Amino acid sequence: MVRVIVLATRNEGKVKEFQQLLEKFPVEIKNLNDFGPIPEVEEDGATFDANAYKKAAFTAKVLGLPAIADDSGLLVAALGDAPGVKSARYAGEKATDQENIAKLLHEMEGKSDRRAAFECVISIAVPSGPALTYDGRCEGEITTEPHGASGFGYDPVFFYPEYGKTFAEVSSREKNRVSHRGKALGDVAAEFDKVLAWLEARLAEAKPPKPDHTQFEHNDWSEDKMV
Repeated sequence: MVRVIVLATRNEGKVKEFQQLLEKFPVEIKNLNDFGPIPEVEEDGATFDANAYKKAAFTAKVLGLPAIADDSGLLVAALGDAPGVKSARYAGEKATDQENIAKLLHEMEGKSDRRAAFECVISIAVPSGPALTYDGRCEGEITTEPHGASGFGYDPVFFYPEYGKTFAEVSSREKNRVSHRGKALGDVAAEFDKVLAWLEARLAEAKPPKPDHTQFEHNDWSEDKMV
């Protein structure tokens, strides 16, 4: 049986990454664009873990389906690990990738320490109960200008030393092998059979028991038996 799991995002780049990394399993990955309008989740957590769980749990509850959410971001050493949990809205709530990159490069002007890391936390939730959590990290450096046209987010300015290129200069499959999200999803994929078993068990627990009428078939409900 193919299990439908909702990826709690409208970001097509993320959707593609998840679909590629889980393509060998009996799951159909849908995303928020496959459903009608649902309320936006306010990502007000202080950590990636808190935001990922909040998104996954909310989506699962609203849609009644298992949900996967990730929260990830860029941590730049010279900026005190900013932009961090605010990576997607570094230049404002509705900022584009280009605007976020422009602000980052402006903040990094004149700084010799270019060390940075992407971090990702993945949360897998059901409509009620606890969630599973996975995480990944990828070390790199911030370039002085964008390079490449692939990827999304800060990929054009995230230089990965082992490749000698930015994430925007490599294929999605090359990126997935080493990226923060790729590492976290790699851990998910490595034990996805167990994840699916966990999901089925949790969903079965959540189903209301079927009424058992047989217990009343032979009862004698005369008044002298009532207490």
